[in-house]
Amino acid sequence: MSAPVLRTALTELVGIDHPVVQTGMGWVAGPRLVAATSNAGGLGILASATMTLDELIAAVAKTKSLTDKPFGVNIRADAGDATERIDLLIRERVKVASFALAPKQDLIAKLKDNGVVVVPSIGAAKHAKKVAAWGADAVIVQGGEGGGHTGPVATTLLLPSVLDAVNDTGMPVIAAGGFFDGRGLAAALSYGAAGVAMGTRFLLTSDSTVPDAVKQRYLASDLGGTVVSTRVDGMPHRVLRTELVEKLESGSRVRGFTAAVRNAAKFKKMTGMSWVSMVKDGLAMRHGKELTWSQVLMAANTPMLLKAGLVEGNTNAGVLASGQVAGILDDLPSCQELVDAIVTEAVQHLKSANAAIM
Repeated sequence: MSAPVLRTALTELVGIDHPVVQTGMGWVAGPRLVAATSNAGGLGILASATMTLDELIAAVAKTKSLTDKPFGVNIRADAGDATERIDLLIRERVKVASFALAPKQDLIAKLKDNGVVVVPSIGAAKHAKKVAAWGADAVIVQGGEGGGHTGPVATTLLLPSVLDAVNDTGMPVIAAGGFFDGRGLAAALSYGAAGVAMGTRFLLTSDSTVPDAVKQRYLASDLGGTVVSTRVDGMPHRVLRTELVEKLESGSRVRGFTAAVRNAAKFKKMTGMSWVSMVKDGLAMRHGKELTWSQVLMAANTPMLLKAGLVEGNTNAGVLASGQVAGILDDLPSCQELVDAIVTEAVQHLKSANAAIM
């Protein structure tokens, strides 16, 4: 039996069946996972930050061969070849462009003029107001429970603050950080959100290409099994408490810096980037904040640490970005099973809440 239908501003905007988004996780959100999510009625988003332009071209083509449903691509607006990537999205008629860093007005206008839905991720109400004024179609707002780069404010407080800030614009808000089931979707919709976005929950599916042993490492963690560390790349980064992370947290900053230089060199060779462009990207990742050279190199170091864990399965040498929800999950459903269960449960909870109204 298929899941019931939940119509929201997000489903209408993008043309999907269910208000459930799979986020663009580096090294994780490839064609298989993205297509499986979209085929299940949600919105899958390809992660392009860890791909070369040629790899992204191939990934978009592969995803289109696996699904005829809408999907998106996550892009670094500050990347040196961002213009070429955006041209690719327009040329291939990709439905959604998502951004970790907000694109400028002219970039948003170019995408929208060519029928691409623009969805930046933001971490504060003031940023939501800014991108709304620039013409963004929707925003993803992630609370501190989320994995990867995250902020200090919990979703339960950040979400309503953003909703209040953009209430007069009518812009759909997608909630992220701490979501994994239908109860969360029902709660987000009750707040006024148009849907939820999830990373770790989709990483822990049978459609995810993350090695099985690594998935089991996630499932074995408890609710205290993650830590927000600044030792990975100088920014607050929620990751699993692996042996490597514990060493980074308690070890010498000099030793961490030395390792970062080695990994940055590997990333430079893999992507063909120049040191100048790597430093530029590292600086941009800090949103204009003051950086030491150590932090710049640590930023370039991150992709290799994530690749070692999420692709190569080496948890001794890699880092595993994770939301706190890993500590409450114990299964690996398919994307179809996951989305159907979330929507069905959400409808049940919304009906129960409605029945309580006198």
